[in-house]
Amino acid sequence: MPIYLFWGDDDFTMAQMIEKKRQEVLDPNWIQFNYDKLPGDQDDEIIQGLNQTMTSVFGMGGRFVWLENTTLCQSCSDSILTELSRTLPVIPENAHLLLTTSKKPDQRIKSTKLIQKYAQVKEFSLIPPWNTDGINKQVRNIAAEIGVKLTPQAVDLLTECVGNQTRQLWRELEKLKLYGNEKNQALDVNDVALLVSNSAQNSLKLSNTIIQGNTSESLKIISELMAQNEPALRILATLVGQFRTWTMIKLMEEKGEKDENVIASIAELSNPKRLYFLRKEIMGISGQKLLASFPILLDLESQLKLSANYLDILETKIIELCELYKKRR
Repeated sequence: MPIYLFWGDDDFTMAQMIEKKRQEVLDPNWIQFNYDKLPGDQDDEIIQGLNQTMTSVFGMGGRFVWLENTTLCQSCSDSILTELSRTLPVIPENAHLLLTTSKKPDQRIKSTKLIQKYAQVKEFSLIPPWNTDGINKQVRNIAAEIGVKLTPQAVDLLTECVGNQTRQLWRELEKLKLYGNEKNQALDVNDVALLVSNSAQNSLKLSNTIIQGNTSESLKIISELMAQNEPALRILATLVGQFRTWTMIKLMEEKGEKDENVIASIAELSNPKRLYFLRKEIMGISGQKLLASFPILLDLESQLKLSANYLDILETKIIELCELYKKRR
């Protein structure tokens, strides 16, 4: 009884895994008879999906039922819980039930506990944008999977360029693979700089120009990012991640913590050596000042989600942040 629960916000990697499962289970000549994709947030569709998993396979291959964007791990009626209890233990071996959701399953509710008892659970979450070591490792792993040879310096630059966006990473690596086939050697930083947009690095640079109180340079970077069609919420996510890291480091310092490994752990830095450079960036800035940034960033997020006039909103809030940092303390 193959049952899967996929959850997380990395929709691209999740979609790749789903397609791989579909190809493994379904015979291409019998897909229209054995494949069902249903909304997972409606009781009647959930019931239909569970019933379909119990239906005999027609022709060759297996059966694949997908309850998309399910709410079963956030809330569940008694009637649906009863159906789950009755169906999950007896799903046939050649029927595959997939449940997907972007939200983390609520471990407290009965339906989540029941599903986890029978399902293979896999998390598909984007690496936090401030976890550059984790992103660097992901770049190396996917490059190896695709078959792209990169120098260590090229890996570092690609990490800066794409950030935690796996969809963009795959797209850029596929492009680099085609280019690399002609060179027949490992690609270096010049190759990456030539072919890959550097929007993620510009977002990190924006963080630094803000804490320097450099309004004109910050606005220039915002204009460049928007010209590259960088999503406003992705710019915000990078800012929040960087300010979060800085704040945790500064607060630990002000608390009197001397152990770099402890500070790195609290700030979620896998490489404590990064601490030296991060400390230099926030030298002379108080923890109180850094904390004061978050209400502005929170208001920025709220406005971005309510309006489509992203450039004006970003510019207004970036100016506000720069003004905050013009007086260093």
